[in-house]
Amino acid sequence: MVRPPEPILHVDLDAFYAGVEVLKDPSLRGKPVIVGGTGTRGVVSSASYEARRFGVRSAMPAVRARRLCPDGIFLPPDFEAYRAHSNRFREVLLSYTPLVEPIALDEAFLDVAGATRLFGEPPVIAERIRAHVARDVGVTCSAGVAATKFVAKLASDDRKPDGLRHVPVGATLAFLEPLAVGRLWGVGEKTADLLARLGIRTIGDLARTPEPVLARLLGEAAATHLSQLSHGVDDRPVVPYEPPKSIGHEETFERDLDDDEEILRELLHLSGRVAARLREGGYRARTVTLKARLANFTTLTRARTLAEATDVGADLFAVIGELYRSLPGAARRIRLLGVQASGLVPAGARQLALLRGERWDDVERAMDRIDRRFGEGSATHATLLDRPRRAPAGPGPTPRSDPAFRRSAEPPYNRE
Repeated sequence: MVRPPEPILHVDLDAFYAGVEVLKDPSLRGKPVIVGGTGTRGVVSSASYEARRFGVRSAMPAVRARRLCPDGIFLPPDFEAYRAHSNRFREVLLSYTPLVEPIALDEAFLDVAGATRLFGEPPVIAERIRAHVARDVGVTCSAGVAATKFVAKLASDDRKPDGLRHVPVGATLAFLEPLAVGRLWGVGEKTADLLARLGIRTIGDLARTPEPVLARLLGEAAATHLSQLSHGVDDRPVVPYEPPKSIGHEETFERDLDDDEEILRELLHLSGRVAARLREGGYRARTVTLKARLANFTTLTRARTLAEATDVGADLFAVIGELYRSLPGAARRIRLLGVQASGLVPAGARQLALLRGERWDDVERAMDRIDRRFGEGSATHATLLDRPRRAPAGPGPTPRSDPAFRRSAEPPYNRE
């Protein structure tokens, strides 16, 4: 079978979190819905297109979003609902090809070269997927069809929301030519400023710049990478699955925390959340990292590698507590706390807890079952019973570390 010239699809759900909130409450349809930023210090996780008309964007501070859109409807994230709809999205994609590379809860790459006999040419498959997603997931999506992942991603962005763009191989350079150079993977604000000094503002400008000139400015590796992308060259295949590199959870607080006991209770809570997600994904962690952002926005991190991998919250907290106590004495007014588990290994057979003299893993798995049946937080440590139930001021647990929809090895995307 001859491989089609443009077999790569990028499918991206439109304003996914906001769209799920509209499904939960249809009275929100057509209104400026903003997910996240429910506190004064939070950031926006997602905004409906009605809110985006006011200039609201993801990762924007809540204070600015409220100024831009005073009539916006701010809602706390509901990641349980988002994961449920994301699972339906994944099932739709897998019904067309097993070659699905998830990027986040709401987007994925597909290689449909082997599906054309059953479903038609790639643009036809993309249109079928869009209709299937609208029917089974309940939200709209945008799709790009191209010869490479990079161009397919740009193509789907070009037709948001609720659209489809097919970029034939022969039209690739014409498609890339007028786009801002910042759309290239690996070009952040600083690199864009450096390129602008040479008069390079579009991808076409960069494509016409000799690679040795770029190398003197950016280094050989970056120059080669960006030059290839500017010519539409991207040989990265669609990778169906890759284990997450880390699983973490962090929270930004409405007020600075300066009481050690309160801070340690928050770290206990975060350690428990991370451990539950490790168990859900079937992983244990070898390395634990503490993140603390101070009132002056200085961010401190401390990490420790364990002698034995674990998925038990009590084990994580024992290390995290020690890491916190090792912070400088002045580092006690805390704006944000985070716990991250990395060095992940498959859980495999359960360890014999009795060898450790404790059965915390059994206790925490029982808590998992209670939470699944009655809702998150239904079972918790006694010391957390009077802890205020906070809606995360920040975006909460990042879906990109979710085992079901892991982060790709690609550079970060512009999520707008």
